[in-house]
Amino acid sequence: MNTVQILLGAACGILVVTAAMGEPATDTQTQCTFNKTITKTAQGGYLLYLPPDYGKIKDKHWPLLVFLHGAGERGNDLEKVKLLGPPRMVADGKKFPFILVSPQCPEDSWWTEQTDVLAAMIDEVEAKYSVDKRRIYLTGVSMGGFGAWALATRQPKRFAAIAPICGAGQPYTAYMLKDIPMWVFHGDKDNVVPPAKSQEMVDAVRAAGGNPKFTLYPGVGHYSWDATYGNPEFWKWLLDQRRK
Repeated sequence: MNTVQILLGAACGILVVTAAMGEPATDTQTQCTFNKTITKTAQGGYLLYLPPDYGKIKDKHWPLLVFLHGAGERGNDLEKVKLLGPPRMVADGKKFPFILVSPQCPEDSWWTEQTDVLAAMIDEVEAKYSVDKRRIYLTGVSMGGFGAWALATRQPKRFAAIAPICGAGQPYTAYMLKDIPMWVFHGDKDNVVPPAKSQEMVDAVRAAGGNPKFTLYPGVGHYSWDATYGNPEFWKWLLDQRRK
């Protein structure tokens, strides 16, 4: 469990226009301000994978990969998160040289609505485990691809690289993402999330001055993540990225 506090306020001056009893005057506009702390409890489950040599090398800090699943894996059963992507690979015996965190989105929500919760979760993982803060990576598939774009926009200075797969973002946010190394993936026969959605984000980031990589798989539908996560070149590229 993590608690997120948001302080809302305004730093403008106040024009005091009062009636005889000290109340704001009627039939005019009075400048006002407010200051209030809003507390939100962020709670959720995630799968944690630690590499085989974790804890065996003194003072070693490890890369961290955050994986966001698709809409079909939502709920409160973490076993569902193992159905695809890196968690499935670990379940099948794959050994990764990084910490893997795979959270689960609530049944009635979307990752784009959970960016504050995800940020709080990463804060907690950083505090509890030996994470190399220069090498935090983010990837997601389908709904998780949407979430990867949204979370990167929320915290553009946190991630060393992102890899959204068959997702979509908001092109007007591209200027915030232009400095993040990214490799975007989509199948050109995707009839769930149109490939044009990834193309729009790639074009917008390039127009903003970024240099994203983009792979459009010919003849591939929505399940384009298998080709991505099964490609050793993807993992090499990802782990080569370091935040300055």
